[in-house]
Parts: sequence; structure tokens; C-alpha cells
Amino acid sequence: MTRSQPRRRVNAAYSALNLRLALALFGLVVMAVLAVFAFAADVIWLGVVCAILAAVAVVDLVVIQRRRAARHREEPGVRHSLFE
Repeated sequence: MTRSQPRRRVNAAYSALNLRLALALFGLVVMAVLAVFAFAADVIWLGVVCAILAAVAVVDLVVIQRRRAARHREEPGVRHSLFE
């Protein structure tokens, strides 16, 4: 950061969209794999629960991507780190 760039205020909230994206993607992969293993082991109820949670992760991914696109339209050229 150079002196010409403004600093963020200490009490300013950071956006966690990138971290939320990574966590939702991890949840989708884990739940999909667990659903496949549960259906293969004939534990249908567990497979259904994991499949529903994987579907929730997909919906969350869509919402996150829409919010990230809106943020990029509002702040063109600004790069956000994964944990910001």
C-alpha cells in the first residue's frame, strides 16, 4: 500500500464473499462424495440428506457469484483477497 492509496477504517466491515465461496465449494464436494458413498452402501436416508445439503451448497454458490459480480460492477478494477 502506498501513501496515495486510502486506508480502510479499523471499524469497516470486510466482505467474506471469497472465503464463503471457497467454503461452499468445499461443502458441495464433500456432500456430493458422501451422498455417492451413502447410496452405494444402501443407506438411503443419509444419501438423501447429503444430496439435499449439496443442493443447498449449489444455491449458495449461485448467490455468492451474483453478489461477487455486483461487487465487481460497483468497484471496477479492485482486487479482493480470499480472506477479505
